[in-house]
Amino acid sequence: MAGAILVLNAGSSSLKFAVYEADDDPARLANGQVERLGPAAVLHLKREGDRESRDLGAADHRVALTEIMKALGPVLEGRAVRAVGHRVVHGGVDFAAPVVITSEIIEKLQALVPLAPLHQPHNLAAIEAATAAFPNAAQIACFDTAFHRGHPWVNDTFALPRHFYEEGVRRYGFHGLSYDFITGELQRRMPELARGRVVIAHLGNGASLCAVREGRSVGSTMGFSALDGLPMGTRCGQIDPGVLLYLAGEHGMSVGEISTLLYRESGLKGLSGISGDMRTLEASDLPEAKEAIDYYVFRLRREIGAMAAVLQGLDAIVFTGGIGENSARIRQEVCAGLGFLGVEIDPRQNAAQEEELGVGAVRILRLATDEERVIARAAGAVIR
Repeated sequence: MAGAILVLNAGSSSLKFAVYEADDDPARLANGQVERLGPAAVLHLKREGDRESRDLGAADHRVALTEIMKALGPVLEGRAVRAVGHRVVHGGVDFAAPVVITSEIIEKLQALVPLAPLHQPHNLAAIEAATAAFPNAAQIACFDTAFHRGHPWVNDTFALPRHFYEEGVRRYGFHGLSYDFITGELQRRMPELARGRVVIAHLGNGASLCAVREGRSVGSTMGFSALDGLPMGTRCGQIDPGVLLYLAGEHGMSVGEISTLLYRESGLKGLSGISGDMRTLEASDLPEAKEAIDYYVFRLRREIGAMAAVLQGLDAIVFTGGIGENSARIRQEVCAGLGFLGVEIDPRQNAAQEEELGVGAVRILRLATDEERVIARAAGAVIR
């Protein structure tokens, strides 16, 4: 019987999935997601050019996975699921490469929940559901932090007493699976550029920048948690730690209340008071929407400048992720303020959503990322 690889990317209210052939460079057979987990859950499935959607009312990840496997029945006919690859947001200090999941691994990943409270519990829920559904398949964890584990020490530490660094208080960086895919595409298609100094902008509901030199991460805007750096859909990005002390001391806010504020009520949502969705803000005429976008653009310019300093120069900027791939406005406004770095974007090519956008000394690229394919490749390597 032919083999298949199932890839799961679990969020707090969604479960993305993809199925691949189990070979060296796996071909995708189908993909989709269950969104709005709970009574209003909807399953979307894409395969062979066809799309279908149906209501589920899936209460949790286990139920969602059961419904996904029912929908994938025709795709998997004659194929056994030999491996399930999981996106795991936080791998801590220990995990710099994909691993086969064991009970000991699960314990270590559970200990990292406080470092990624929006993601890690749901990643673990998907692992539990998949292990029950496919007891004979290899379960493989692929980590968003792994791509950054080779950072130079100065980009890996905080200016705190050293014992905190030894116990794991470090700058981990995230979105590593996306950066892994983009650097792989550059190496495959543009090898000369891949050996240079590249800033990759992964801009979606979560957002970060990665400074890449010769295909390796040497700097990231995200740090100990997925809160740092750029403003995001509902997350604050960089903030003065004194603000948190003020909120606790003067407003009497608890750790839980501050966590909710920083993770769920800030970012574009908090700044605009309208939405954390960039599409909604771009379509709005309200001044608060424009101010939120202006702040987002300002921070992007500032952090690209910082990453260029880390790299000691800049050969290319790559935009990826939902906003990076689709928002011509954000790309245009960000690049308009970076002429001092040799960045110049072509408005016509940008509006046409072309791949090559730059006309100055620095190349500007718009590339689609594919985190699921990175996971499928890793899972395929394990079972081979």
